Amino acid sequence: MPRPYWKGYLKLSLVTCPVAMSPATSESEKVRFHTLNKETGNRVVSQYVDSVTGKPVKDENEAKGYARGENDYIILTDDDLDAVALDTVKTIDIDKFVPAESIEWVYLEKPHYLMPDDPVGHEAFAVIRDAMASDKVVGVSKLVIGRRERAVVLEPRDEGIVLWTLRFGDEVRPEESYFEGIDEEADPELIPLVQQLIKQKTSRWSPDMVSDPIQESLLKIIAEKKKALKPANKVAKGKQDAAQVSNVVNIMDALKKSVAAELKSSKAR
Repeated sequence: MPRPYWKGYLKLSLVTCPVAMSPATSESEKVRFHTLNKETGNRVVSQYVDSVTGKPVKDENEAKGYARGENDYIILTDDDLDAVALDTVKTIDIDKFVPAESIEWVYLEKPHYLMPDDPVGHEAFAVIRDAMASDKVVGVSKLVIGRRERAVVLEPRDEGIVLWTLRFGDEVRPEESYFEGIDEEADPELIPLVQQLIKQKTSRWSPDMVSDPIQESLLKIIAEKKKALKPANKVAKGKQDAAQVSNVVNIMDALKKSVAAELKSSKAR
């Protein structure tokens, strides 16, 4: 198990227990590239440069700046930022609960696994977890992550709890401005055909459904290049004219053909 991303306390009224939190997702297995100088093969290094003097800035001289006007900044040091630390830096205090289905998915940002960090706290953790699961609610709280206080929800999941960071309200765009122009009603005769397609294509969820074909292709290319004695220096260039094909089709005919093809395919299996 990877090292915890955060350690602190889970609190509900007078019930408190030590907990640890780790990200539920990871991109460490993704193919990553370094920027190189293609003439020398050496890595390119990025660094902060003073916009006026053009000289590199040492790490110890870097500071946060709030723009007060053009080329006029209020400088904040690490000590200044630490001085505004909140209680939520180390404590997840659940102050309210809401029905689990009431939170719209668009507000969910990033999941983390939350688990007890001390055997003594297992019972308190389990009580909070099981009580939420029984009442089908999630806990709402706040937590400082990356110097920003974020709203979070705690969802009981199996033996642990999944903590979701939430997007701020002003980060979620109102759907009305995008959907208001959609006013056409579906043809009642088409719905049963689509329902047949849905039935034929319905199966149990599997992580294989979200595999990354580009990632797999990149790994194959990298493997082939590893076998080569020398990296290829020339890239073939070519142009290909895409043929324009009309997409105007009769939706009823297309659906009928799709259903027939799915039925034929299922019988062949």
